Amino acid sequence: MKKGLILEGGAMRGMFTAGVLDVLMENGIEFDGAVGVSAGATFGCNFKSRQIGRTIRYNKKYSCDWRYCSIRSLIFTGDLYGVDFCYKKLPEELDVFDKESYKKNPMDFYCVVSDCDSGKPLYKKLVNCDEEDLVWMRASASMPLVSRVVKIDGHRLLDGGMTDSIPLKYFESQGYDRNLVVLTQPRQYQKKPSSLMWLMKILLFKYPKLVQAMSRRHILYNETTAEVFKKADEGKLMVICPEEALGISRTEKNPEELERVYQHGRQRALEMLPQIKSYLA
Repeated sequence: MKKGLILEGGAMRGMFTAGVLDVLMENGIEFDGAVGVSAGATFGCNFKSRQIGRTIRYNKKYSCDWRYCSIRSLIFTGDLYGVDFCYKKLPEELDVFDKESYKKNPMDFYCVVSDCDSGKPLYKKLVNCDEEDLVWMRASASMPLVSRVVKIDGHRLLDGGMTDSIPLKYFESQGYDRNLVVLTQPRQYQKKPSSLMWLMKILLFKYPKLVQAMSRRHILYNETTAEVFKKADEGKLMVICPEEALGISRTEKNPEELERVYQHGRQRALEMLPQIKSYLA
């Protein structure tokens, strides 16, 4: 049995995931590997470093800081989420990320990125969460239209959710056969075609394969969630997701709203805790 943890993105819907992960850590629940997409990666890395409460703490404290996320940051840096603040000052000074605990934890941790040239997902194992790993993590969370393309190792990358929002098939291909999937949308959610495809075709014209992938994203997403819940109903995996739409903006700055969604994640995890323990036993 190889236990896997799969974390969907969704920007500030990730506060739901943060609540789930904190409950799992508080109850000593561990996995052989985890894979995060976008916010699932940037918030999920705290599960490997075993830093309970860090995600909700720094988001509530710095959500209104223009250096963290703002139109001002987008205008002056080219990124809605400020690179220097989010990936340097914050983890190194303001709310220190525990790299040593991260490295000591034997759980493997992966992030998903989208290759702009091929229009396909790439999966990167983040061993040390060092400066290079953080570039890959940043790429995973670099939302199209409001982020610069991230260049590393000959690749040009953007948000992993553009090509593989829920990397269940990838983890199954890696031998993970006892999986817990954390989603940030309710079971009844159906993704619709992006209303901004016209703008993506203009701004991402250099990457036609990525644009093509984005035009089909809603189809792939809905097929994947259908497969996830089918397997969950058959007892082949477990899903934790909100009972209804979280009703939170992707760039929410209100600490009370962040706390509300975080507590909803905690509540769902606590309700399902006996089932989770039994399933992973």
